[in-house]
Amino acid sequence: MRRGLLRENGVRRETPAHISRPNDIVPVIARNKDHIMNIIPVVFLATLAMLSSVYGQQPPLTIVPLTGGCHIYTTYHPVNGVPFPSNSMYVVTDSGVVMIDTPWDTEQVAPLLDSIERRHGMPVVMCLATHFHDDRTGGFDILKSRGIPTWSSVQTAWLCTEHGNPVAAFTFMRDTTFSVGGMEFRTFYPGRGHTHDNIVVWFPAEKVLYGGCFVKSTEAAGLGNLEDADVRQWPGSVKKVMKNFPDRAFVIPGHQSWESPEGLEHTLELLREDARRKRR
Repeated sequence: MRRGLLRENGVRRETPAHISRPNDIVPVIARNKDHIMNIIPVVFLATLAMLSSVYGQQPPLTIVPLTGGCHIYTTYHPVNGVPFPSNSMYVVTDSGVVMIDTPWDTEQVAPLLDSIERRHGMPVVMCLATHFHDDRTGGFDILKSRGIPTWSSVQTAWLCTEHGNPVAAFTFMRDTTFSVGGMEFRTFYPGRGHTHDNIVVWFPAEKVLYGGCFVKSTEAAGLGNLEDADVRQWPGSVKKVMKNFPDRAFVIPGHQSWESPEGLEHTLELLREDARRKRR
């Protein structure tokens, strides 16, 4: 097998060709550092049920500008018979569009790509997943079929393989800062939480912290899907993120409303409530 080079912590590391980097996506820095629903308000369920009825099966894709080139897109997937929102993000750069996570419902991948092309006149040049669940990686195979480079951590790739989920074509070993079209963003692994492999992504110029399912929306009344979670380590992992990114202006959770920047604090409180409940 032909082999390539991936740069991490300034070390040239030999890697299989399938995880070497594309020429226009540059991981420039890496640093070593040490599904979904429990309770949803009745009104929220009723609203989604109404939307499901209006649109046939599920509400349509929505895209909302956030700041700079950052846009939050929301797709839906049935949970207990009701369409449940899944948030992801894309960022417009001078070289093209970077997606953070894929739509949960693979039928919404093509409409998303078409919407991005119509809105911005630019192609998607990269997609990075924040953990192995299919609400983050489900669209990888479609993206790969269109020639779009897909990325994840090595740990996420292993777990995707183990669980039969789509696997990224390219991987990174450690926390890495990518540079794409003049925009830099950094991956950060805080430790176990929602899953053992969950990472967050920091956009320093925009002060946007994309938390994915590691962060619970302030709308969430519970911790959601804990099948692959580590609730003992999750609080410490949240505190690491809060310490490393103190000037965050936006915090984007994986599900439900994302307008509040207090998602980390809310996640910590939900974890404390969970611990108190288990001690009773």
